[in-house]
Amino acid sequence: MRERGKLKLRKFYFHPVTMFIVMLFVTMLASWILSLFETQATYNSINVNTKELEPVLITIENMLSFDGLKFIISDAAKNFLSFAPLGSLLISLIGLTVAEGTGLIETVTRRHLSKMPKFLLTFIVIFLSTISSLINEVGYTILIPLIALVYFMNNRNPILGIVTAFCGVSFGYGVSIFVGSMEISLLTYTKNAALLIDDTVHVALTSNLFFIIAASIILSIVGTVIIEKIIAPKIGKYKKEDDLSPTEKYHSFDLEDEEQRQIEQDKYEKRGLRHALVVSILFGLFFIYALIPGLPSSGMLLDLKETAYVNQLFGANAYFQDGFTYLVSLFFIITGIAYGIGSKSIKNDKNIIENANKNFNNIGSVFILIFAAAQFIAVFRKSNIGPVVTSWLATALEHTGFSGIPLIITALIMISLANFVLTSAANKWLIFSPVVVPMFMQSNISPQFAQIIMRAGDSMTKGFTPLLASFVIFIGYLNAYNLNKNKPYTIKGALALITPYFLIIFVAWILLVVLWYLIGLPIGPGVLPTI
Repeated sequence: MRERGKLKLRKFYFHPVTMFIVMLFVTMLASWILSLFETQATYNSINVNTKELEPVLITIENMLSFDGLKFIISDAAKNFLSFAPLGSLLISLIGLTVAEGTGLIETVTRRHLSKMPKFLLTFIVIFLSTISSLINEVGYTILIPLIALVYFMNNRNPILGIVTAFCGVSFGYGVSIFVGSMEISLLTYTKNAALLIDDTVHVALTSNLFFIIAASIILSIVGTVIIEKIIAPKIGKYKKEDDLSPTEKYHSFDLEDEEQRQIEQDKYEKRGLRHALVVSILFGLFFIYALIPGLPSSGMLLDLKETAYVNQLFGANAYFQDGFTYLVSLFFIITGIAYGIGSKSIKNDKNIIENANKNFNNIGSVFILIFAAAQFIAVFRKSNIGPVVTSWLATALEHTGFSGIPLIITALIMISLANFVLTSAANKWLIFSPVVVPMFMQSNISPQFAQIIMRAGDSMTKGFTPLLASFVIFIGYLNAYNLNKNKPYTIKGALALITPYFLIIFVAWILLVVLWYLIGLPIGPGVLPTI
């Protein structure tokens, strides 16, 4: 009887859709209890005009109240349709399914990636995923589906590809090879907080440039070792079901006919790739021209009302960020069609639509999961639990009285803890910057280095919380490629897959930041960790 009980217990688990619904109700209950105790927090905000601190009171909003329930019911469709990753994912999938349906992705993978060493492929995936945060969170919606396809067609476990891409984007978020959207988000808060101590301080957009370039390479190397040495053996191989029926499997064929067929196929594939290459070059030239200001009809993707080029490229109204996912999707569509025409894998527009529709059918469950996750995250944000907890952590840091390395490590940990309940880097820095920056400057640490602490703390735990909007894409794709449909990946199971990566990168981030501070290397042009 005891054995039977244990067996039943092991089989019991929540589907991730159910789990998100359960967490929704837990959030509602928690908000009700906390509101009964009038739970609140106060953080200091910087008045841009007076350059002085102003207290901001945050209270828990009861989601079981009349207004709370009204929000949950009436805004359900709005919460789903405005869910950040949904639109980007749909747009990117249109391009990927067309490119997959024409055979472009499979041919490129088989001809150019199948012979690539595993370590090199993994490093490239992690590095591209890491630097993708240059343009907000496009890495989640573009790279996760793409890398899953590439691994599947390369006879590697697509689950491993999904984990690799997700970990690369999440635990390296905010570092890249150039300044990007993160600088735009954080810079104003850093500068205003620094002015509280020194009204002559200047914080440039390139203040963290040297550090983020080095960090993107170092974290990619460490991540590659973690994936190949720890996670890949744990995940194992992917056992694909044979699509052939038993009669087809043992069907005999003439060797000469087969050889002739292979020669013709090779000829058509090469012609298709040439077509795709020409279209890629033309598209690339158009893309570059759209990023150059001052030429006839150029700068289409820039906000030309801004003066600084970085602001034109990554500012709040820049078309580059808003249109990047669409451009990537369009790139896959036109190169896929060019390949299909050249290789004769498509004969008309019906083939394109039918093949794309067939591939779309495999990820329908992802959108059901997104609906459930969107409701949970919207309700959690509306409850104000995240900002309240973050304010408590900022206050706790302020009262430590630490300086030097203890201050650096404590600030990293506090920000990383806040990331579990408040995933937006800008919103966290709004609360933390009036505390962290002055404390660092009073400890002879530059405000620019304080900004590094923010981006490091944000990255250390970013992928280890279901409150991250793009976490749902990760777990959704795990289940889309899961062969055992009777045992889907749960939230706990998804977190277990990335736990080794999370723990080691957590430590790597701390060591990287502390060693950089001790050595005193420049973190940007003319900027040191100390004042």
